[in-house]
Amino acid sequence: MNRPQHGGNLNWAATIAGCPVSALTDFSASINPLGTPDSAIAAIIDSTSQLTAYPDPAYTQLRSHLAQHHQIDPELILPGNGSAELLTWAGRELAQQELTYLITPAFGDYQRALTAFSGKILPCPLNLHLPNMRASPLSLSPQHAGKPFVPIPPNPHPQSGLLLNNPHNPTGKLWTKDEILPYLSRFNLVVIDEAFMDFLTPSQEQSLIPMVEQYPNLVVLRSLTKFYSLPGLRIGYAIAHPARLQQWQQWRDPWSVNTLAAAATAAALEDREFQQRTWDWLSPARSRLFQQLSAIDELQPFSSAVNYLLVKTEISATQLQAKLITNYQIVIRDCLSFPELGDRYFRIAVRLPSENIRLVEAITAIVKSGL
Repeated sequence: MNRPQHGGNLNWAATIAGCPVSALTDFSASINPLGTPDSAIAAIIDSTSQLTAYPDPAYTQLRSHLAQHHQIDPELILPGNGSAELLTWAGRELAQQELTYLITPAFGDYQRALTAFSGKILPCPLNLHLPNMRASPLSLSPQHAGKPFVPIPPNPHPQSGLLLNNPHNPTGKLWTKDEILPYLSRFNLVVIDEAFMDFLTPSQEQSLIPMVEQYPNLVVLRSLTKFYSLPGLRIGYAIAHPARLQQWQQWRDPWSVNTLAAAATAAALEDREFQQRTWDWLSPARSRLFQQLSAIDELQPFSSAVNYLLVKTEISATQLQAKLITNYQIVIRDCLSFPELGDRYFRIAVRLPSENIRLVEAITAIVKSGL
């Protein structure tokens, strides 16, 4: 079985471990460990009677719920079969530009979406060697990579686009709105993937959704996969100007979102208790896990604003991954699919405290054994 390009490929790990998928503890996919909200499950069950009818192709009610959640016009919203589907259409538009600036390391689907439509990509590496990644501003000039400060280029390519995610995957870095806003006037199209923004409280988040109406060249992608633990249901949405979303609607197949996903979304967005429980869990759990990993001499975790940590390692990450799978039934995400990182980095989700302790104890034992 081929090595996975994404986290969460538990069938691959179970084959290596020789155990059922249910026996694995998954740190490779950054999914909320509190699980799917009960409110979403109840909404799915209540909606099964609607399965005999086609969904509303305009998704009027779903768009209304999303609009109310973000306090924007429903015409600015297009639901999709996960944000991955919507990223495909964003990639098609970006590929029409002469050049797309891509902040790297980057989620592999960005490359897929751009190359599928023969887009030309200019990688813009982040400086991973700064003492504190969160102090590093955006870098769009590859020739400046490695410097602690890179000014926003005054004259990017005149027919260009920008694709980045905020918070950034895999580093967990969060850029402020003020850091990103200047780019909106310097690129023909700016696509921002905010798949993990929900993990920040309303007072912490740096979403550009409120700016979409003002900037016709801005697209924001959101997903319910991570925060609401719904990867199997496939639900995401794009926020952009109506004319752009109408074009995307013409490109894709009808009924991209199923009835059960629409119902679960409406319920989850209204579940304030689940949202607060998630925020209450994350900050102390992440802080403690960061401290525990930092205490292992061979590891250097990066500060993170969200529910995962990128870790630099002095030992082979793929060998560590293999030992964790076979000896402890624990799955971490190697970074081989990020060319800038390779075998000396791995990424782990922040899970429940007891699970985090088990991971740290397993890594410590493996390191002490000499791998």
